[in-house]
Amino acid sequence: MKKDNIAVGLDIGTTKIVAMVGKRNEYGKLEILGVGNAKSLGVKRGVVNNITQTIQSIQNAVSLAEAECGCKVKDVVVGIAGQHIRSIQHHEYISRENPDNVISEVDIEMLINQVQKLTMLPGEEIIHVLPQEFKVDDEAGIKEPIGMYGRRLEANFHVVVGQSSSIRNAGRCVKDAGLELSGLTLEPLASADAVLSQEEKEAGVALIDIGGGTTDLAIFKDGIIRHTAVVPFGGNVITEDIKEGCSIIEKQAELLKIKFGSAWPGENRDNEIVSIPGLRGQEPKEISLKNLSKIIHARVVEIIEMIFSEIKAYGYDNPRKKLIAGIVLTGGGSELKHIKQLVEYITGIDTRIGYPNEHIAGDSAKMVSRPLYATAVGLTMESELNNSRSTIYVKEHRNDEGDQPLPTHHHKTKAQLASDRKTEDTAAGEHDEPNIADTAVVEEDREVKKSTADSFKERFFGGFLAKFKEFIDKSE
Repeated sequence: MKKDNIAVGLDIGTTKIVAMVGKRNEYGKLEILGVGNAKSLGVKRGVVNNITQTIQSIQNAVSLAEAECGCKVKDVVVGIAGQHIRSIQHHEYISRENPDNVISEVDIEMLINQVQKLTMLPGEEIIHVLPQEFKVDDEAGIKEPIGMYGRRLEANFHVVVGQSSSIRNAGRCVKDAGLELSGLTLEPLASADAVLSQEEKEAGVALIDIGGGTTDLAIFKDGIIRHTAVVPFGGNVITEDIKEGCSIIEKQAELLKIKFGSAWPGENRDNEIVSIPGLRGQEPKEISLKNLSKIIHARVVEIIEMIFSEIKAYGYDNPRKKLIAGIVLTGGGSELKHIKQLVEYITGIDTRIGYPNEHIAGDSAKMVSRPLYATAVGLTMESELNNSRSTIYVKEHRNDEGDQPLPTHHHKTKAQLASDRKTEDTAAGEHDEPNIADTAVVEEDREVKKSTADSFKERFFGGFLAKFKEFIDKSE
């Protein structure tokens, strides 16, 4: 049977781990085939702090997604996040030996390699190198220098840096869960792909992704990423404040936040009370919704002001850097009641809630329409663009007894995984001969959709991924 280009994204978050399986339909939309959502037990503020628990959570999420889609997941695109992520702006140049030759990809590679020589803090390594704009001799503001003549080639780069150990721990969890790593990407960039339009990125927009452990910022202008930042506070710290302020257990605090919480205390009257069941042998506890909103408001204001200081550092008040498309809130924290109004009040910038349904097929949109799935949707889109075949159909693999599929399990050796891939590719070659003309059209269309900045990012990040995989393999 024909195998579709099925993609899998894995969002390793502080409160949840989401495995999402999808494929591109004939209309260019992403059709979600299965979603697995498991409680995250070994991650704090986006950083793995318990390998065993994280592996178990990944396996639980993947098993749920496999059961829903009827496929066996082989490889995934994973998001990188956490409080260890930081970004820097860097300017680099090279002098070309022969200006009579046009600028080629080789020159761009040389420029990026120069950036790679930057000295980082101990334990840090460069994750993303994102070109912003180029300058050839005296001509500035160039987005695509290839094919031009010039002696001096310069560029401004947005460089994303992270802790080596944190990145490798996440990779180790994925590998030990029996999965292969087909891609790595910064989570704010994945969320942006899911909830922002190209028009918004051109006009200027700030994406704020409020997760469980961290709040991520990504600013776009002229279609290019301009600034990224991570604030080490998210929805979990709000829950912790409610727990301490109301003297209740964490589970009750989380339910209170979701069902009755508001970021705007003025919305609640003084006589609005909710009763919380007491612990064993204790009387029920009455909580004032106005006091609850005051606790939430104080912490949310702190988070927003920290993010707003990053937006100010970008220079949004400069006419050339104006955020015409405003602010887009996404992530689980954006579902908090009245948070949109609070962000507008503090920043004075138009704000909307970002739902990851713009690129999703109609029936699938209901499954993942909530902002908390934005990152997972973006990672699945990234996996689809990688053109990876991330799953195999369970019904194609029989055991000796006949029609029953093999049981789903994750602990496979590297040799077994390689054997599975070889068997599948052989079968595809025998039974699924592709139409060469159709394949060429699809590939051409895929390339047209990629921007120049994306292609540079893909080239560099592919090299980073290869080195990362090599490290993981050698550390067995």
